[in-house]
Amino acid sequence: MPIETNSWEWHHGNGPVIGIALHAGHEIRPDLLSILAIDDETRLREEDPYTDRWARCCDVWAVVNRSRFELDLNRPQDRAIYCTPDQSWGLRVWSSSYPAQLFAEICKEHTRFYQELDHYLERFVRCFGSFVILDMHSYNHRRAGPDAAPDNPALNPGLNVGTGSLDRSFWAPLIDGFINDMRGANYRGKSMDVRENVKFRGRYLAEHVHRKFPGVGCVLALEFKKTFMDEWTGIADMEAVAEIESALRFSIAGLQNSLITHYGCIGHKNVG
Repeated sequence: MPIETNSWEWHHGNGPVIGIALHAGHEIRPDLLSILAIDDETRLREEDPYTDRWARCCDVWAVVNRSRFELDLNRPQDRAIYCTPDQSWGLRVWSSSYPAQLFAEICKEHTRFYQELDHYLERFVRCFGSFVILDMHSYNHRRAGPDAAPDNPALNPGLNVGTGSLDRSFWAPLIDGFINDMRGANYRGKSMDVRENVKFRGRYLAEHVHRKFPGVGCVLALEFKKTFMDEWTGIADMEAVAEIESALRFSIAGLQNSLITHYGCIGHKNVG
């Protein structure tokens, strides 16, 4: 059963592949609503709906329920609250200055999340020897407006795999195998467009894990282009969402095999 907190939940199962959805949440603390300036629809457009569903493809997962506009756990603590528009795509998030006392209180959640993460990952290393995190995200590609042409597809892959902070040569067999597996999946009647470090290279979660667990922990920062939904209305194509889920489930088996074959992983074991 999930271990629930006010801000996120963990689910412990079997296997060395972990799904994490940092930006799936839409909830905002009640004590922040009175100074929230951004509307619900705009906030949702910059969040990552359905990444929680994809994270749950893994036997072990963490899903953050709070909105990134309350606390962005994929940024360093001192930049994890969007206090000014330059930190949030030019959007004005707050109607008044952010209270300093509340800033400190919410930043404690950042510390707590990463302390919990480190605790669980240390157990994973003891149990398996190595692990992979699938850091699930999605991104907009129609920023010019709902009726404008999509952004240039040459610069906006269907799936951007961010590997910017890891040892690429060491993890090459695992990364290349994952990319090939995802490219082989059927997505909307054709192969998925999967490329590496074209638009995103991974951010704080990946950097933190690679710094703390070198040689045993690999984070693949996955950014799915929002072709599975209308980013302006929030309406999803549930068939496309399911196709991504199927592709991920297939690729997870490949990741587990790669960990066992190349990185000394001992396979399945319950770490609950």
